Amino acid sequence: MRHLPFEDLGFAKVDHHRALRQGFPEVIMGQGKTPREIAGIVRALRRRRANVLVTRVDGEKMARLRKLVTGLSYHAEARALTWLGKPIKITGKGTILVVCAGTSDIPVAEEAVITATLMGNRVERLFDVGVAGIHRLLENRARLDAAAVLIVVAGMEGALPSVVAGLIDKPVIAVPTSIGYGASFHGLAALLGMLNSCAAGVTVVNIDNGFGAGFAASLINRV
Repeated sequence: MRHLPFEDLGFAKVDHHRALRQGFPEVIMGQGKTPREIAGIVRALRRRRANVLVTRVDGEKMARLRKLVTGLSYHAEARALTWLGKPIKITGKGTILVVCAGTSDIPVAEEAVITATLMGNRVERLFDVGVAGIHRLLENRARLDAAAVLIVVAGMEGALPSVVAGLIDKPVIAVPTSIGYGASFHGLAALLGMLNSCAAGVTVVNIDNGFGAGFAASLINRV
């Protein structure tokens, strides 16, 4: 109880109360933090036997972290690391389907997969089904219909979430990625396209924010 609601590490205040408020422990954003800072926060969470998720960790930073903290699992495609202090309990009522337009969008999609899985959901993948070859998506219509919540990841013009949402009656969380040529403006074109979707039921998270999409889908899947 001494460290509720938070533990002050000097460089960070670890929110141990978050699991009680939101049903999932604090997640560490690895980008911008040094390996020693990440390691210190991970140790604080592990002392509470909390399941740990760190996002935005590249391979070089992970190599340095392995020398500071043992037992970490690295998910290279998602650029994320995890540590399980307790078994994952399935609390989601249905399946979350993560759909992505192209192979280049997979890192963001995998971040969503790791997040939703760690939060206690059954998660499936449907990758490389962008609108340039719409038959690839339509061939999987049954999987779209079977999902409780869908996360749809796309760069370039960001059209895929609108197409998916027009086919089904389930919540669609759209994730724009920074993949694209110059006029995509590092994902801004996809973001604006998704925000202006003419399909009902589309909500949008920030550019490359697979974590935010996975978290939101998990909350929806509990209802």
